[in-house]
Amino acid sequence: MSGSAEPPARLAGLSRAYRWYGLGLLAFINLLNYLARNVIFPLFEPVKKGLDLTDTQLGWLASAYVLVFSVAVLPFGLVSDLRSRRAVVTGGVTLWSTFIVLSGLTQSFPQLLACRAAVGMGGAAFLTAATSMAADYFPGKGRAFAMGVLAAGLALGGGLAFWIGGHLEAMYGWRVAVIAAGLPGFACAVLAGRLIDPTRPAPTVPLRTFVREIGLGVTGVLRQCIPLGVGVGAGLGAAFALDQYYGAGSDKDVAAFGAAVALGLALNIRQWVKRSRTQAASGQTAAPAFGGGVGDLLSAAEAVFRTPTLGYVFVTGALVSFGTNGLLGWAPSLMARVFGLNAGHFADRVGVPGLTAGIAGALFGGVLADWLRRYTDRARVVTVAIGLLLGGPLALWLLTIRDLDLFVPVFCAAFFFLTWFNGPITAVIFDVVPSRISATVVGAYLLFIHLAGDAIAFPLVGALSDRFGIDRAVFVLPSVALVGGVVILGAMGTVSADMLRMEQAGQQR
Repeated sequence: MSGSAEPPARLAGLSRAYRWYGLGLLAFINLLNYLARNVIFPLFEPVKKGLDLTDTQLGWLASAYVLVFSVAVLPFGLVSDLRSRRAVVTGGVTLWSTFIVLSGLTQSFPQLLACRAAVGMGGAAFLTAATSMAADYFPGKGRAFAMGVLAAGLALGGGLAFWIGGHLEAMYGWRVAVIAAGLPGFACAVLAGRLIDPTRPAPTVPLRTFVREIGLGVTGVLRQCIPLGVGVGAGLGAAFALDQYYGAGSDKDVAAFGAAVALGLALNIRQWVKRSRTQAASGQTAAPAFGGGVGDLLSAAEAVFRTPTLGYVFVTGALVSFGTNGLLGWAPSLMARVFGLNAGHFADRVGVPGLTAGIAGALFGGVLADWLRRYTDRARVVTVAIGLLLGGPLALWLLTIRDLDLFVPVFCAAFFFLTWFNGPITAVIFDVVPSRISATVVGAYLLFIHLAGDAIAFPLVGALSDRFGIDRAVFVLPSVALVGGVVILGAMGTVSADMLRMEQAGQQR
């Protein structure tokens, strides 16, 4: 790729202290991101009373973020690669902070729903660009730990949302609690706007130039995404039908939408891969037809479509998202029905130690993966597999325990191992794709794992619970995560070759 020597030289100009500052700021903003995402959940009851909402409407408030986030991550990833990642990060933080504050001022369900959707869009913009930047701050050795630090904000922000939201609501009401969650983001947006991008001194390709050089136009772009568009349309139709039929059981419409969009995306990727292989077999490439950065971007995209490791990573990510997020989401209900603990007691007995274990696991997984990389380039894949293959059986055992004194330490142990994967699996993505399109690939990854993972897990477990009971239904969750540990082993045979290809192309980072 042209200009491949520039990123290392630019990164070398940044001190180690500044790179840690950049990572720390992005990790703290990620904490605020998940705080803003989850603060609505402990406020459901007062919001319901204050705005006179139904349970169905509450369900859509939860779904609005996930659905918009999942659909928006891919286009924002593309924008991050074509333009300025720093600008996308800053815009994302500003967007979600603004609409979190506006959420506290809403007077009706449509207003609050629109604000939740906009918060999801801001979160999508931030996370795709921030993950790519954080990975470039720490190329090669140390990258898995850096990704673990960034991922730790997920667990900490999600946990703090319940504590901060609950306490502020008790003292000042739900509106103040929501507004307070958005205010710190404005200061962080100012700081993010001054960050130095570790590899990109200027926007790569103007969006208008990109579309003009490809010669597609709006019609052509839509034609390239027909399977995905059909999936979105079918998902919306199924969601509407299920919402009308089940009423308050709105989790089923979210599952139908997620499954349809995930299937459409998978078929779209298959179409792109097939076209890429056909071009490669005939000796054609998209790059010569276009000049400058666009040719480079398309050449890199063709290489990604021929990267087997990404297939294992995407499928594993979806399986783990299904298992771990589903388990965390259903844990309070399980504790209430099996042990008789309400939400407050659950947070005291299980929440704090579980949160600590999750943060420790995310950090330790990164450290272990980077340490093992001294001995093998398969280290990050190995770390993901070990964590899932140890955590899965522990989670299965956990679900058979009825002694609370034993339940808590086993829960922490299972959560510790299952969170190892966060840093290493993201680092693998950056190991096998060119830096130039890394944000786009991360966007596609996040889109796939959420729509094919936790968007389906919650309603599926709910349906199984109605039929067999919650204590039996939850067994599907760690079982699926355990399958993810087996699937990722397939990458053991591909990751070395994919990393070598990046190295030979001058893209080893």
